Amino acid sequence: MAKQNSEKTEKKQSVYEMVSTRFLKQLEKGSIPWQQPWTDAGPPQNLVSGRPYKGINVWLLSMLGYERNFFLTYDQVNALGGRVKKGEKSHIVVYWKSKEVKDNETHQMVKKSFLMYYKVFNVAQCEGLEKDKIPLMPHPNDPIQACEDIVANMPSKPEIKNEATSAFYNPQHDYVNMPRMDQFYESDGYYFTLFHALIHSTGHSSRLNREEVMNFNNFGSEPFSMEALTAEIGACYLMSLTGIYIEDFKNNAAYIEGWIKKLQDDGRFIVFACSQAQRAVNFILNTKQEKKENEPSIAEIGDDLPF
Repeated sequence: MAKQNSEKTEKKQSVYEMVSTRFLKQLEKGSIPWQQPWTDAGPPQNLVSGRPYKGINVWLLSMLGYERNFFLTYDQVNALGGRVKKGEKSHIVVYWKSKEVKDNETHQMVKKSFLMYYKVFNVAQCEGLEKDKIPLMPHPNDPIQACEDIVANMPSKPEIKNEATSAFYNPQHDYVNMPRMDQFYESDGYYFTLFHALIHSTGHSSRLNREEVMNFNNFGSEPFSMEALTAEIGACYLMSLTGIYIEDFKNNAAYIEGWIKKLQDDGRFIVFACSQAQRAVNFILNTKQEKKENEPSIAEIGDDLPF
């Protein structure tokens, strides 16, 4: 039964729509999912393999609000001698799968990638699992120093200036301007703002060469909206890695309404933004990734296979 539920597309609703629906429900409640992906629960990961989930799967799983972010497939639960509690509903993890299909124009067989999903359960939804198989979540120490370390260790880092009282990234001259830390009410706000600007800087042509940064048109445009959300999500991710609780810096009706509209208009919007944010975070943390042949542009969600 479990095998039949994995590696499939939804007939009535595409996988993109399934993902967007989950984010829309959170936004309609007035909650911004990516602003608090995890606290003491830790980054979402598979209990058996220990492999952390990436890209949009981070947000899909962390916004569920479990005490511990360990997840398993139905088969993994059974293999560990446990069982899923009666009445518990599964959660989706998405990934790419390549298939050989016939091109409509050339009639040649070509490899194309499709967004798929499989189902997982949190350990809190299970019973009969041995407690020693579920590790305790580590608690980050000295979060402010952790922020400093992230900034200091960023490769090809842009110059950080303190020449104006506003915070911004200048792609033309490749520098970040930040107000002094003592101009912020709290140091947390300073680091969130700095991370936000550094995420933007990863789009420079000398780094990830993001079109939304290098070919910026105007405020309010589609590229601007995508880049703004990319920086917001990326900054929240970095803050969570340091163990700092993220306050709702931008949690107001205008932002929420705008994001709701984007998700309603384009189901791919949130998937692409999370992927861009993952790439930016990986660059800042100097996390190397191996690109697979024929991998689509939003590949960071593509290798979360069910193990």
